[in-house]
Amino acid sequence: MCGHQNHRPCSWQRRAPVWPLTSSRHGLTVTSDARRRPLLTEPPCTLSRSSSELQEKAATLLGVERTLFVPTNTMANLISVMCHCQRRGSQLLLGQECHLHVYEQGGVAQIAGVHSHPLPDLPHGTLDLAELESMVTRGHGSPYHPVCELICLENTRSSSGGRVLPINYLRQVRLLAQSFGVRVHVDGARLMNAAVALHVPPARIVEHCDSVSLCFSKGLGAPVGALVGGPKDFIEGAWRLRKALGGGMRQAGVLAAAALVGLADAEEVLLRDHQNAQRFAQGLQELASPICSVDLAAVETNMVMVRVHGLAPRELCRRLQAVSADEAAQTGRAVRVLLSPWSERSVRAVWHRDVSAQDTELALRKWGFVLRQLRALRTG
Repeated sequence: MCGHQNHRPCSWQRRAPVWPLTSSRHGLTVTSDARRRPLLTEPPCTLSRSSSELQEKAATLLGVERTLFVPTNTMANLISVMCHCQRRGSQLLLGQECHLHVYEQGGVAQIAGVHSHPLPDLPHGTLDLAELESMVTRGHGSPYHPVCELICLENTRSSSGGRVLPINYLRQVRLLAQSFGVRVHVDGARLMNAAVALHVPPARIVEHCDSVSLCFSKGLGAPVGALVGGPKDFIEGAWRLRKALGGGMRQAGVLAAAALVGLADAEEVLLRDHQNAQRFAQGLQELASPICSVDLAAVETNMVMVRVHGLAPRELCRRLQAVSADEAAQTGRAVRVLLSPWSERSVRAVWHRDVSAQDTELALRKWGFVLRQLRALRTG
């Protein structure tokens, strides 16, 4: 997050922030919807008008029969795995750095009894297809190995800096899975970013999987919420699991109203985020500092992975957050850029609807100031 005098804050955190209300449009929508009482519709669901509208619009957008609104994308992924892998000890194949494996507390094992087997990630965020096939076939007919029931992909790939999985790769994974009776789930927390980057409707991506999740509280800017999408019978099972996991809410309509706002202008907002991220990456490269580097070809959506050389990323983050009179005198404005280290040698910047082009230029100016400081310390 960067903040400057007489300007609103903007986020530069390693993950998209969750604000109580991310914009005045969300605030107005939530306020107007809060007075609506839930309406009983087809059993077994109790929905407000907003959540019903959201689920119907999302189903059309994603090209699936049904969707189900849930509190978080972590719950959406867990529900999907539980629907697909109903035998205890079933095997799930996924990338070793994907969000479902690293950041969701192993819920598929501790709650669903599913054995997840991580595979090495290729630089683009894909998996080696030959290795994937080898692992899928290993358990077939073997009394010693778990039987693979599901392959999980993440699109876009967070740990790869928001890389987009190519359509042809998705098609190949789906064909491989189908030939062995295995299903495919896509963790689509940032699926809309992928669709905008590929210039295709989201349904073109989703057609290559059996189920999908979508998060509303990242690039789409809603305060909370996600959904699961898939066939009608799959979503009926998902509804029961949502109830069991504590995800059914009488207040769903209030939250769904904000998600509808996020969907309404998603393409325009996400395209702007991508452009701002690319402008930042280009500007950082133009600084030509030996301390920081970025791979421009890897900046495909709203993230920039910055490699840090000869300096602890935590120290770089500390300097980007600090403000001083010296900075104001040199640049005309004191700016805070809030970042967290992503790894021992990198930081990650993430754009969303509340980070403007002006904010991006201010962050670049601050970055240049910090790099000049560091160069002076080394040469002085």
